[in-house]
Amino acid sequence: MKIVIAGAGEVGTHLAKLLSKEGLDIILIDPEESKLQAIDANYNLMTLTGSPISFKVLKDSNVAGCDLFIAVTPFETANLVACSFAKKLGAGKTVARIDNYEFIKPEYRQYFLGMGIDELIYPEKFASEEIITAINHSWVRNWFELYDGELILTGVKLRKNASIVGRQLKDIAMSGHPFHICAIKRRHETIIPRGDDHLEEGDIAYIITQDESIPYVIDICGKTIKKPIKRILIVGGSRIAIQLVNMLDPHYKIKIIESDGDKCLKMLDKVGDNCKVIHGDGRDIELLREEQIEDYDAFIALTDSSETNILACLTAKEFGVSKTIAEVENIQFIAEAENLNIGTVINKKLLASSKIFQILLDFDSSNSKCLALTDAEVAEIVAKEKSKITKAPVKDLSLPHDMTLGGLIRDGKGMLVNGNTQILPGDHVLVFCLSGAIHKIEKYFN
Repeated sequence: MKIVIAGAGEVGTHLAKLLSKEGLDIILIDPEESKLQAIDANYNLMTLTGSPISFKVLKDSNVAGCDLFIAVTPFETANLVACSFAKKLGAGKTVARIDNYEFIKPEYRQYFLGMGIDELIYPEKFASEEIITAINHSWVRNWFELYDGELILTGVKLRKNASIVGRQLKDIAMSGHPFHICAIKRRHETIIPRGDDHLEEGDIAYIITQDESIPYVIDICGKTIKKPIKRILIVGGSRIAIQLVNMLDPHYKIKIIESDGDKCLKMLDKVGDNCKVIHGDGRDIELLREEQIEDYDAFIALTDSSETNILACLTAKEFGVSKTIAEVENIQFIAEAENLNIGTVINKKLLASSKIFQILLDFDSSNSKCLALTDAEVAEIVAKEKSKITKAPVKDLSLPHDMTLGGLIRDGKGMLVNGNTQILPGDHVLVFCLSGAIHKIEKYFN
């Protein structure tokens, strides 16, 4: 498959790196040669210096022969025009990143299709959806419902009161349990665990289970279900904040603190009666005391500064707010942020990348990816007739060490995978692996 990406910012670069590891034919376009040089030297892809709205540049990239054209420059108009040009030149499918939430309304769908734009990516909407999920499941760092909820993948920060801390995974398995630990995030490293690995305090454990076993997982992780979130304090009147307020149910009581007076006035026309807007600095501890921060159930930091958001969430924790959420847009800060006590970390660039990977489903219906993590992949792969994965129980397959099978769907029903599981042809198997390792295991399924 050939993919052309316009824009070597954080989204485009992150996508290009991930896709190149999958062995795909990638061309990355950007007007600034300096942005391309670093990635060109270290990854298996081609780069092209120039404007993505230049017909010459698009032709030089052989866009007419590409399966997917992705425009993720910082400029919405350029993305839309580039996709329109690429489609007219023969690109198979086009995807444009946008900044205007109005464009994603269903009534405008046909208009953009007429322009030659197949998909619109609005990262602020994805971030808002992720925040709502975090509010609804306040005891976890990550929550993914897979196969219409047949399997659930959670990322849980383990404290010393968790009964599974200090235990080897093989000992946990021997006791019988309705979950599978498929990855461990420990400081700056993601571990695909084996039986001899153990869990430590501070680890983020990625656990696959089923809905009826969630209370058990909560218990062994030392978590408690707190009272439902009703009052929310947001620092930063960003596009994500406005999108979030309008997506949340009106029963929530919301307050936004924004330091820009003009932005405060504009926000008043964009939020409902359940949301109050305060002009002030969300980093001001005296202001937070005046607004009685300790009475809020959730604190969400959505300013333009990752550092400010991290520090604000740490401050909210000190005031006793149980659920804190920080937007951390500097990808290099995510590992550090996850090691701190700031709750859920949101990065709209990674979420946008995840959505674009989902679009690849149209080209290969057997492969589904969920990439909201920085260095790991979750892939759904269908086991083919006579494939190696079906020849013996999982424990006897000598699978690569950088991947594990978490669960599967058989005849529409979810089940967990253990060493004794026999994969059958037609099973939809959930594979958790380190980024770029998926190509190693596809041979087991084909």
